[in-house]
Amino acid sequence: WVKFQRLVHHLRFQILTASLAQLARLDNRVTKIMQRETPRQALLDAPTHEVFNQASPLCGYNAFLGDSALVEGVTAHGGEWGTGRLEQLGAAVGSEEWQARAADANRHPPRLETHDRFGHRIDAAAFHPAYHQLMQLGLEAGAAAFAWQAEHLGRPGAHVIRGALMYLMYQLDPGVCCPITMTFAAVPALQQQRQEHDQNSFVAGMLAKLVSCKYNGRDAPFQNKSGATVGMSMTEKQGGSDVRANTTTALPVREGHEMPGDEFRLCGHKWFTSAPMSDAFLTLAQTKAGVSCFIVPRWKPDESRNVGFTLQRLKDKLGDKSNASSEVEYHGAWGVLLGESGRGVRTIVEMVVHTRLDCVIGSAALMRLSAQLAAHHACGRSAFGRKLLEQPLMRAVLADLALESEAALATWLRLARAFDRAGEEPSEAAFIRLATAVAKYYVCKRAPLVAYEAMECHGGNGYVEEGPMARLFRQSPLNAIWEGSGNIICLDVLRALRNEPDSARALLEELEKGIQPAEEAGLKLGIPNSFKMSVSCLREDLSLQLAELELRARPVIERLAICLQASILLRYGDAVVAQCFLATRLPGPEKTPVSAGHCLGGLATNLPE
Repeated sequence: WVKFQRLVHHLRFQILTASLAQLARLDNRVTKIMQRETPRQALLDAPTHEVFNQASPLCGYNAFLGDSALVEGVTAHGGEWGTGRLEQLGAAVGSEEWQARAADANRHPPRLETHDRFGHRIDAAAFHPAYHQLMQLGLEAGAAAFAWQAEHLGRPGAHVIRGALMYLMYQLDPGVCCPITMTFAAVPALQQQRQEHDQNSFVAGMLAKLVSCKYNGRDAPFQNKSGATVGMSMTEKQGGSDVRANTTTALPVREGHEMPGDEFRLCGHKWFTSAPMSDAFLTLAQTKAGVSCFIVPRWKPDESRNVGFTLQRLKDKLGDKSNASSEVEYHGAWGVLLGESGRGVRTIVEMVVHTRLDCVIGSAALMRLSAQLAAHHACGRSAFGRKLLEQPLMRAVLADLALESEAALATWLRLARAFDRAGEEPSEAAFIRLATAVAKYYVCKRAPLVAYEAMECHGGNGYVEEGPMARLFRQSPLNAIWEGSGNIICLDVLRALRNEPDSARALLEELEKGIQPAEEAGLKLGIPNSFKMSVSCLREDLSLQLAELELRARPVIERLAICLQASILLRYGDAVVAQCFLATRLPGPEKTPVSAGHCLGGLATNLPE
């Protein structure tokens, strides 16, 4: 470049002293020089870079049909008659249009509006329009009420289909799945109210709206809406999961009338009230008899606002941004006693079991999407001369992610099958009580690990908010905390072992059904496994005194969950997946079985290609 500049200066001097003929020759020479330098100049004038070697967005697919494990699992557990509805929702979940709406709902979180423009108190949370569109999609698809509708109630596979609808919806937006789950779980709690205790058919009217598969986001009396939702308002500042420490009080409207269905006034506070725009809330308060359960609507049966229900603020949460969580105060809020006074915890047990099922489903869905995004990225990006998918280390990580995802999927499908059969088979009802808690403990704890590894597969692209992995990672701890964090679940399992021995027996029988298939799988793969030995050790562990077992509860429950997943995969899942799960999670007797802190990508390295 310096030489070129010197040449130009030299030519300029010659031009000043040249004849016309010489000028013509010099002009030709300059033109040739400039033509020779054009490629360099073009490079300097060109755009700074070209975008290549970037994976495409994961959209334009059917989230149901594209998930062979889900399709086969739904069929295996009796839900094949719901595939049409699942295909329809799957198309929406995988579409660019609905994914953009989910992004908008999280980019514009709800805001608190305590008063209207005239100064009237309204205690409302205002949402982006996309939130309401997502709520309508999920509720009308049946993610809350499919299994409760009259034409589906009691039909084999109804809970499997409903669970699959929730599984798909959670992959689109976990935030709206919170009120959808609570609406689903509120139904069995409300159904406990006997007809003679349901004054003015208040509870029956609410139930009819909850199972309608309709959505109406207006803040209005539920009697005037096509559908309704229910939220939960249980915990308080000082107690958290220890709801017996609650200080909120409930006084009967009419002295001496403290029977189920009677009216009460509630005074106190709630530290976490999920989905505050729900039409009603299941809540706990102290009566003379102790902790009791109430249903508190936003609007009273006479269609006047329940003015004693006031929102204090909305929570600024780590994730779950599209959904509102709030702090609430009751200043004489009107409510109806649900179940017997002093038996509030017992009243909500059925609701808790159902919400825990959805915790497992939600975490499994998050793992599925995380693993899918990682694999999609690895298919579309190259490094060091090869596609990421062709790199041995990356293949090992993706294989482990896939195993975690399919094991979690198989677990909730088996649980949903038990929910379908619990009414007719006592052993299935007993299985639900313990297996749901064990699965909730383990699967929900795996979700953050899977989400992190999937994010790391993306490199820096996974760490920015523009992509999907950041939102999934922030969402991933929620289900492990909601409806009982790890230690609470452990204590709940210990209580079930003490008070409901049938549940322990049913779970162990479920594990033992996998022993013979596990032995056969080890022979087929040529890699021994420790499934039989692990089941035997668990039987010994569960026979210990509870005081001795409490300190060991976490590792014992973890091994229960891993063996449960193995047994389910062996009997209902893909044969190759089951064999690989055994080889990596329950290796031969000479090796130590996997722990929850294991390194994903380190286990699959010894598997055949």
